[in-house]
Amino acid sequence: MRKYGVLVISHGSRDEGWVGLVEDAVKAVRMPVNVPIYASYLELVEGKLIQDGIDSLQNEGVTDIIVVPLFVSSGSTHIDEISYALGVIDEPVLETDLEPFDIRARIHFTSPIDDHSDIADILYDKIKGLSVSPREEVLLLVGHGSKEDGFHQKWRQGLELLAARVQELGGFAKADIAMLLPDQLGEKMAWWTREKPDYTVIVAPLFLSEGYFTSRVIPSRLEGFTYKYQGQALLPSPLISRWMEKQIASALPEDEQGMRNVGQTSKIDL
Repeated sequence: MRKYGVLVISHGSRDEGWVGLVEDAVKAVRMPVNVPIYASYLELVEGKLIQDGIDSLQNEGVTDIIVVPLFVSSGSTHIDEISYALGVIDEPVLETDLEPFDIRARIHFTSPIDDHSDIADILYDKIKGLSVSPREEVLLLVGHGSKEDGFHQKWRQGLELLAARVQELGGFAKADIAMLLPDQLGEKMAWWTREKPDYTVIVAPLFLSEGYFTSRVIPSRLEGFTYKYQGQALLPSPLISRWMEKQIASALPEDEQGMRNVGQTSKIDL
């Protein structure tokens, strides 16, 4: 007899506040009856690493683990190494120090955030207070990015699709993207300043939680330019929990979803 469990995997941080936001989002996930959920981390959170999560679920008798990768892009190299260590792919594209995990359960690997509509709703909610005249505004969506071939293209595709969603929500005149790796932010700001000097650039960071990149790296690369920026990351937001519910529902058989309607959400006021 199969027993399902859920393993949420995010990067991890030494910042207790960062970890606390992830833990709160996972705790808010509405789960089917008798399906356990565990928040785990790739690194930096002792006692709650990926193997700890696998062991905890297997000790509860879980035979099938639904993995929810709480990362913003399929272009993250961490998705590659985690997929390998979980046995989802035979070999990683890039070299990794991550060893295969000790797993007895079947793994059902869902997708990262990418351009999901819930995330577009969060992004727009975070920046809408900056918008005054959207017909004269440029949305500039900024993500971490990657220089690695293949991974860079996945980052770009996800960012472009997500920026288009947010542009539609806000009615912005233009939408563009920039990655921090490779460093594109200054070049993009210079281009918009030159081409549309009368437009206001609204910078939206695509990061799971606020920290070094949102508070220091992005502002440092925007020095000398005129723009609007609040630096708010995706968390906290109830829609992250709703997104996780939908990921879980996509991998959980209907007869296992119980009475709590995973993935069926009511309207949430942001």
